[in-house]
Amino acid sequence: MASAKKDRNKERVKLYKKVRNTSTWGSTVFYLIMILLFVVTMVFLAGFVLEYIFETKFAQGYRELKHTAELYELADKEKDKSLMEHIETENTDFIVRDKTGKVLYRKGEDTCKGEGSDIKLSNGEETYKVYEDSKLGFIYPDGDGGLGFKIKDFIKWVSDHEENIRVPLWISIDIRSGEQTFIGKAQLTFDRRDTILVIEFLSGVAGIVFVIGVITIIRIIKSAVNYKRVVRLFYYDPVTKGHNWMWYVRYGDERLRSSFTKKYSFAVVNLVFRNYRTYCLCHSLSEGEELLARIDKALSKELKKPEMCAHATTSNFALLLRYDDRQKLTERLEGLVKKLHEIDSEHKFDFQIGADIVPVYRNEGGRILRRKDVSIENVYNNACSARAELAETEETGIRIFDNALLEEQRWRDIVHEHQWNALKNREFVVYYQPKYDPRTNALKGAEALVRWDSPEYGFVTPGRIIPIFEKNGFITQIDHYMIQHVAHDQKAWLDGGYDCVPVSVNVSRAHFSENDLAQQIRDIVDREQCPHELIEIELTESAFFDDKKAMIETIKKLKEYGFAVSMDDFGAGYSSLNSLKDMPLDVLKLDAEFFRGDNAGERGEIVVSEAIKLAKSLEMRTVAEGIEEKEQVDFLAQQGCDMIQGYYFAKPMPKNEYEEKMQRSKIAENN
Repeated sequence: MASAKKDRNKERVKLYKKVRNTSTWGSTVFYLIMILLFVVTMVFLAGFVLEYIFETKFAQGYRELKHTAELYELADKEKDKSLMEHIETENTDFIVRDKTGKVLYRKGEDTCKGEGSDIKLSNGEETYKVYEDSKLGFIYPDGDGGLGFKIKDFIKWVSDHEENIRVPLWISIDIRSGEQTFIGKAQLTFDRRDTILVIEFLSGVAGIVFVIGVITIIRIIKSAVNYKRVVRLFYYDPVTKGHNWMWYVRYGDERLRSSFTKKYSFAVVNLVFRNYRTYCLCHSLSEGEELLARIDKALSKELKKPEMCAHATTSNFALLLRYDDRQKLTERLEGLVKKLHEIDSEHKFDFQIGADIVPVYRNEGGRILRRKDVSIENVYNNACSARAELAETEETGIRIFDNALLEEQRWRDIVHEHQWNALKNREFVVYYQPKYDPRTNALKGAEALVRWDSPEYGFVTPGRIIPIFEKNGFITQIDHYMIQHVAHDQKAWLDGGYDCVPVSVNVSRAHFSENDLAQQIRDIVDREQCPHELIEIELTESAFFDDKKAMIETIKKLKEYGFAVSMDDFGAGYSSLNSLKDMPLDVLKLDAEFFRGDNAGERGEIVVSEAIKLAKSLEMRTVAEGIEEKEQVDFLAQQGCDMIQGYYFAKPMPKNEYEEKMQRSKIAENN
């Protein structure tokens, strides 16, 4: 059971973390990466296209320049003046240098810039030495074996010229077997169609990038909106239209652990609307939910930053409040309850509040620390434990978790941790409390009561363990253990010659969900070879409020097997007479409260007297428990009560002392 709860808590923590860590960043990063990849691809493609265009123009310009260089070489070699005059008429600027760099010939303006760089076209192995033009250097050697391109300047220049565009680039060509260098200005000619193609291509790339960017931004915004919608739904409470428990845990942990709130002490509060189910029965479920929404709204109005309010469960609200001191917290909680009372003047509502404190954390030097490991769920559980102390009453109340509650919680954990080993090691001890005939003082029966004789924690009374076992379900194991040990003792006493009397063993209401309970009890007793008439099965009155049909069937089977069946605590509940009408019981145990406090006196005696008469009319024996005074014994004897159980005759005692009681009772009867 504990491991299952632990697993559920782990799954819940995983879910909280998943929602907490879910955001639009993943999709945003993905879209940005895709845009980047697309841009890189388009830039690469644009570069490839531009490179192809420019290299094509470069090759054309180089061929024209080489033709001029060959003419110059021929004219210079043959001293052909007419050929030189023809070269002078061409629209090509160039210079000729020897090996030392001396200029041998110059035609036109020398705008050749720098020392030049070697480039290699992508479609061949030939190397060209290229120089940038100092005036219109749109195309230039990039120093890495390729051509650079100043696209911004180029587009601006193109936009200012309507005619074909000639972009200059100086290219070096060896002549005279390498003795001279011809450096000419090649004109890379772009007609209008080329420039439009380049501009349209680049504009298209930019447009596509822009469209994809816009689409991506829209997708990112949509993802963010959808994320917020999902988160809002995840943290939305459909009843109150406010925040739910998941929101409280997620953001409560964050606020308690934040460095911005570490200087504040907080109170974690469990507030329960006690009248919710009654209100729904008297009105309707929808009106009840509407009332819960009004309560949530009223609580939220009273909050300050960074306080919180959430609808936790059916009629439970979880709060996180700033805390100054215990007195101020109590006053504020009382003020909240007062505000809630004003919600509906026609009804009186009751609210119960439990709270636990999360103080400021400090180191030894007094420096304030972050509360990194605090869990609001754990603290809220303490607040619920404090509120549970008020659960027995319907009235409004406030309880703050303190050391006493902490010790109780620790004790519950200790019992839970040790219960199975204690059972295995037979640390649970059977005590017997005798029942006597008030007229003869003869021993007529006994009740088996459990004690825990712990090597580590000493002798533990049932009041400290039975309520814990009833809550965690271990009580069923204790019931089996007690039946088995009592049956074993009865058989041993019977074999030892004792005059055994019936011993009653309590069976918890938790057992009655089992269809074969009567068979289980029969089998346990039979294994010990104990006569069935020496075992009485005792049921508390509260057990009769469960499945009555199953209860009646189980009682009938127990009686068929020869067991007596008794009702304990008769008068403690509110349906006793109705239960007597339907249940085929053998023994009726009158609750001890009949003989204490306000229930004692003349009115109490009348009720007890009539209860005994009723039992006799139904052919049932009666046992009065909790009897401590002789006057009570005398009164019960006069009324015909069959047995008395209480401190007047004997306290619960260990097995060996009970054996002595049986022995003395036998001697007394013989005398």
